Amino acid sequence: MPERQLQALMWAQACEAMERAERLHRQFFHRGHGTPNWEAPCDIFETDDTLTILIALPGVAVDQIQVTLSAGVLVVTGERLLPPEMAKARIHRLEIPHGHFQRRIELPPVRFELSGRHLANGCLKVQLHKL
Repeated sequence: MPERQLQALMWAQACEAMERAERLHRQFFHRGHGTPNWEAPCDIFETDDTLTILIALPGVAVDQIQVTLSAGVLVVTGERLLPPEMAKARIHRLEIPHGHFQRRIELPPVRFELSGRHLANGCLKVQLHKL
């Protein structure tokens, strides 16, 4: 492999590692009172007339999710509760985040209206219609 290609590959891997570390830090170390404990990952897709956002929220009930759209920012907040039967259980591993979450997504500079939201298979699907 040419040296230039190897350097580009190493740089890409370093950037991915930094991004992963920042995401883990946001998910597990922001524990202040009134601040979110974790940030849900998302995918964003755009067509000519809509923006579709998929947000991974495993184990979050639909009544625990609030979605707001204001000043070009979509904000999804809520809480993932531990199952009540686990309150007295010993924890051997806890990898799926729980507690209060918030995901802020800055939108492209286009006017949008919230046209739908649906929770299925552990993902919240939010559809925004371009005005």
